[in-house]
Amino acid sequence: MRVGLDVGGTKIDAVAVDPAGDIRGRLRRPTGWGENAVVESIVTAVTALAEESGFPISDVGSVGIGIPGLVDAESGRVDHAVNLGVESLDLAARAEQGLGIPFRVENDVKAAALGAAVLSGVAGSMAYLNLGTGVAAGIVIDGRIWRGSRGTAGEVGHLSVDPRGRLCGCGQHGCVETFCGGGALAKAWGRPGALPIRDIFDAADAGDPLAMGLRDDLYHGAAAAVRVLVLSADVETVVIGGGLTALGDRLENGIRAALHAGAEASPFMRSLRLDERIELLPAGSPAAAFGAALVGASITEKEIVPHG
Repeated sequence: MRVGLDVGGTKIDAVAVDPAGDIRGRLRRPTGWGENAVVESIVTAVTALAEESGFPISDVGSVGIGIPGLVDAESGRVDHAVNLGVESLDLAARAEQGLGIPFRVENDVKAAALGAAVLSGVAGSMAYLNLGTGVAAGIVIDGRIWRGSRGTAGEVGHLSVDPRGRLCGCGQHGCVETFCGGGALAKAWGRPGALPIRDIFDAADAGDPLAMGLRDDLYHGAAAAVRVLVLSADVETVVIGGGLTALGDRLENGIRAALHAGAEASPFMRSLRLDERIELLPAGSPAAAFGAALVGASITEKEIVPHG
């Protein structure tokens, strides 16, 4: 069994994958805060997954972890995972001490990109665009994560597309993330509610001018991200995942329309058929945890070389 964990700020999504590549068990557990609690919650999630899925822990051959922050995939260390209370943690070594099973650690979006490529059946080249509280992306080529020279290949969230736009947390103005990141949109909306992006869409449907503008911003920003990923890396497909995919067709159709409208005046852009090259992961997809299981099973930093 290969176990994959998607470690988020509030929960861990864990899957068990058998040798045939089928998911044999899945569970969600809360994530701890701080370095010791994160390690403890990871170890507990693996043991609970084995117990609930009906296989002995001795059947687990590897565990892969997708986690936010700066990840050194070779050493298994994660730095600056601020939403987990982690400054610097030798996560693989600490977790291995707890369970005696080999661990591999990867950035959560890169792991999700790998999982999305396999679950979507995409061969060749693919970009994964994660639309959640923030915006991040990863590129997979021929079944391997493409990192670039310093590990930032595909990171389009902080590419400025409007220097006169809203101030981004990174210090620039008009980053892609200020247009289509859930956190930036919720801040611009400024009204209370448990699901601010859904509230924005509902209010836009009802004709609220602020909501209509923010919804258009989301479509514009996501379309810009797709455009950059295709034009810079010439990926065949852009798979969109993350929390905002809960909007379903309202999100997909809007991004598609924005891509189509943006290409109207350009024969070159029309020839790329960007609106036909996107697809949404189903809401609740296990892509991130599944990708982490693949990372644990087979991918180390040494095996990955930048392409082209």
